Amino acid sequence: MTKLLLLIGLLGSGKSTLAKQLLTECPQMQLISTDAIRGQIFGSEATQGPWFLIWREIERQFQQATTLAIPTIFDATNAQRRNRRKIIELAPDFAFNHITGLWVRTPLRLCLGRNKQRERQVPEEVILQMHRQLRDAPPSLDDGLDRLTCFPQLHEYGNFAGTMSDNHTRFLISFANLIA
Repeated sequence: MTKLLLLIGLLGSGKSTLAKQLLTECPQMQLISTDAIRGQIFGSEATQGPWFLIWREIERQFQQATTLAIPTIFDATNAQRRNRRKIIELAPDFAFNHITGLWVRTPLRLCLGRNKQRERQVPEEVILQMHRQLRDAPPSLDDGLDRLTCFPQLHEYGNFAGTMSDNHTRFLISFANLIA
C-alpha cells in the first residue's frame, strides 16, 4: 500500500518545516515539493514558470514513488479546492491507495509575519487570497481524502527560530509511524 500525505496550508504555515521533520522521523518517505521542483526546473524556487512543466515533474516523481512503493509527502499549499481534488483524483492513477490530508492551520498573522522574515517574500495579497480560498473551501473528507488531520494549535510549531515543542515532536513521531 503506497500512501500519499498531502500537505495543505498557507505560505509560511510551516508545511516545509513539518515535511523535513517527518522525513527525519521516517527517512524512507519521499518528499515531493513544488518549491524544490521550481528550483530544479527554473533555477529559483521563486520563479513560478509554466505550471505544465512543474506538473510534469510532479507526475514523474509520483510515478517513481509508487513504482518503488515509497510513502510520499506532497509539499504544496493545496489551498484551492479544485487543485486539491485534482491531486486526490489522480493519486490512484499513480497507484497511491491511501491519501491523508495534513492541514497546517497556522494563524494568518503568523504566516504573514514569517513571510516578512523570509529572504524570498511572497506578496501579502497572495497569502490573503490563499487564506480566503482555504476559509471558503476548507479541506474535508468530501474532497476524496481517506483521512484528514489538522494542526489547529500550530502556533507553537515552526516559530521564527524553527523550533518545536515536545508535544509536536511526539505527535510527529506517532503520525510518521501511522502513515509510513
